Amino acid sequence: MKLSQFKYAIPKNLIAKNPKSPRDSCKLMIVNKETGELETKKFKDIIDYMNEGDVLVLNDSKVFNARLYGTKEKTRAKIEVFLLRQLSQDENIWDVVVDPARKVRIGNRIFFTKNLYCEVIDNTTSRGRIVRFNYPGDFSKYIEKLGRTPLPPYIKRESTEKDKDDYQTVYAKNTGSVAAPTAGMHFTKDLLKKIEAKGIKIAYITLHIGLGTFRLVEVEDLSKHRMDSEYYELTKESADIINAAIQKKGKKVIAVGTSVARVLESNVITSKHVRYGKGWTDKFIHPPQTVRVIDKFVTNFHLPQSTLLMLTCSVAERDLIMKAYKKAIKEKYRFYSYGDAMLII
Repeated sequence: MKLSQFKYAIPKNLIAKNPKSPRDSCKLMIVNKETGELETKKFKDIIDYMNEGDVLVLNDSKVFNARLYGTKEKTRAKIEVFLLRQLSQDENIWDVVVDPARKVRIGNRIFFTKNLYCEVIDNTTSRGRIVRFNYPGDFSKYIEKLGRTPLPPYIKRESTEKDKDDYQTVYAKNTGSVAAPTAGMHFTKDLLKKIEAKGIKIAYITLHIGLGTFRLVEVEDLSKHRMDSEYYELTKESADIINAAIQKKGKKVIAVGTSVARVLESNVITSKHVRYGKGWTDKFIHPPQTVRVIDKFVTNFHLPQSTLLMLTCSVAERDLIMKAYKKAIKEKYRFYSYGDAMLII
């Protein structure tokens, strides 16, 4: 398929700037890939589409306050330093993106407090830099204190203290993402308790989402697009839970979000088995590929021509998904990270 086949026009007023409260009160579109039927429900109704013995797979990665603001030594120019990942804990070296990049060169120091600064030691891309912070100890407390919530670029407002909780799943545990696994943000602790009480198993995977989730696809031929690598972990305990459901007739694997889908599909051995492990994945799932171990899929309404939309069109037929998007626009669903959700059954 071609990039142009995933293009659609989204009215700006449908781009959600803030989440619904409570989380599970947002809209949920049920997309039936067998009948083509589309229904509108509330997210809390998702429990009605799960049965005892099914497995709900969640990404427990936690977003950290990756956006730092500092001033350049001597010129005092304001610089944004966006933390991507730590390359060396001992030396506190990080892979970052800086803005404005034209003002940041190797050897420059950027100060965040009177005594805390980073020094640029290398270039990576046009905006990418490798920096070393002068703080040798546990840097996480400084990130928590000085950093801001890394809201997506299409949310045109400053992040607030409220976003620190809102832009996070209620089950977030393992710190490492600079973008939230947004399909999971609709779950409340109470809803998860009800799901478990119904006999549905919950399995957790970890995939630390990077800025690549927002990177534009710039080639018409999708086979030429390359995904950024992201770190994941799938424990033996979770793999065993998932495999038990796969092998038991009538039980379903329900993947929550594209990050979960990428981990499962990166680790599938056969349609009857996923393997546990950890590492990096750059798997790009798009039509005509299909998913092999996912029976039901929870996701948000994604950007046009995004890899997230393309993956969704590998779970159900592209024409059906685009029909669902057309309905969502007509019925004023809320789009993107803080928007409404879709369940493909």
